Amino acid sequence: MAKAISRNQQIRYFLYHSISSTKPSFHSLSNALSRTKPLPLSPLVGLRNLGLQAMRSGRLGSGLNCYRFLCTSNSVNQSSSGSSGSSSGANSGKSESSGGSQKTSEQGKSIRGSPVSWMSFFLLVCTGAGLVYYYDREKKRHIEDITTASTSVKQGPSAGKAAIGGPFSLIDHNGKPVTEKDFFGKWTVVYFGFTHCPDICPDELQKLAAAVDKIKEKSGIQVIPVFISVDPERDTVEQVHEYVKEFHPNLIGLTGTPEEIKKTARAYRVYYMKTEEEGSDYLVDHSIVMYLMDPKMEFVKFFGKNNDVDMLTDGIINEIKQYNRVKA
Repeated sequence: MAKAISRNQQIRYFLYHSISSTKPSFHSLSNALSRTKPLPLSPLVGLRNLGLQAMRSGRLGSGLNCYRFLCTSNSVNQSSSGSSGSSSGANSGKSESSGGSQKTSEQGKSIRGSPVSWMSFFLLVCTGAGLVYYYDREKKRHIEDITTASTSVKQGPSAGKAAIGGPFSLIDHNGKPVTEKDFFGKWTVVYFGFTHCPDICPDELQKLAAAVDKIKEKSGIQVIPVFISVDPERDTVEQVHEYVKEFHPNLIGLTGTPEEIKKTARAYRVYYMKTEEEGSDYLVDHSIVMYLMDPKMEFVKFFGKNNDVDMLTDGIINEIKQYNRVKA
């Protein structure tokens, strides 16, 4: 705007001197000006009309120069105004584009800043699945550790010998009196049960018989299996004889009077008691334990029901080897 005003002032100055160079009279200039119409809003258009009137009044040279200058100035101003308009349009376009980009960025920020997205949801699902898998695996491993610890035979230093075993006087399955001294010099495995046992005793005696054969095969050690009845009322010599021969030819069956059986069971810390008694048909609840006795009929180790044939075999062999190393 300041440039346009300065330009108009230059035009007015040039026009004044062009007209005054012809030395017109004051009255002729005033008459010429009085005959002119009021200047329009645009100063350039008014000045151009003033130049044309000067040309008509006889001042051709100065008026022509003034008219040329005005046309040139008008085109320059129009170009400058066009450039300014284009620049303003460009600026407005830039502002609009910047505004659009700002809106887009704001939209992107709102999308990115949303509480839950597909990626976060996917990561949450993966994390939850991993935690469930880890918990399940640790739970299974813990259960396996408990099972292994309960079924494995743990070796460890002994603080002393348990008070298990002692003297006894019983009758074998052939009707011959037997004491603990008859087993001196032999490795013995003693098991307490009764011949009318429906399932546990047969299973344990079969396991003992198989372990005895495997021990002989692996190490060449002869182990004597011994079965002591806790049901003296029904387990006679004949009954025990028929029972033991079903499991192993070297299995020795022992029975006796109720007092002798009670004394022997107490010496070996064996629990037994009649249950569900209906006349002569009853069961006997008892401890399910095998006792490994050394050649002096002293207690070495016991093996529970949770030991299978291989565990029982390896456990007995290890105990015998350790005993021999200590005694050597």
